[in-house]
Amino acid sequence: MARHEDDEVVVVERGSPVGPFLWGLAIGAAVALLFAPMSGEELRGELRQRGRKIRDVAVEKAEELEELMAESLHRAKDRVEERVETARRGVREGKQFAHDVADAGRAAAGTARDELERRLADARAARKATKRTSGEEEPVA
Repeated sequence: MARHEDDEVVVVERGSPVGPFLWGLAIGAAVALLFAPMSGEELRGELRQRGRKIRDVAVEKAEELEELMAESLHRAKDRVEERVETARRGVREGKQFAHDVADAGRAAAGTARDELERRLADARAARKATKRTSGEEEPVA
């Protein structure tokens, strides 16, 4: 008989692949039940116990996180209060400085005015004295 390598081969499948999949699933479940180390009731109890442990750990971690956040908030609040107090102190010092400068300015202006009035009075007196010695008459004011 002659071999023909160029011949096409046609494969015909019958049925759908879902059937064998379902059979494999059923057989796997049966084997798992046969070789399971615990009964269903024991397994549910174990799952409950582990669930409680996980919940307890989660509660503990949540409390730790709450404490950490409270500490962080307290430290941030303290820093803000310190900065506000520093700003208030700066404003008070600035106001005091402004008042001191204004007072010094008023005092200097008063001293300058007094000095100017004294010089003006001296100049008037000197002018009157000059006019008297020269014989001029003073205008009547």
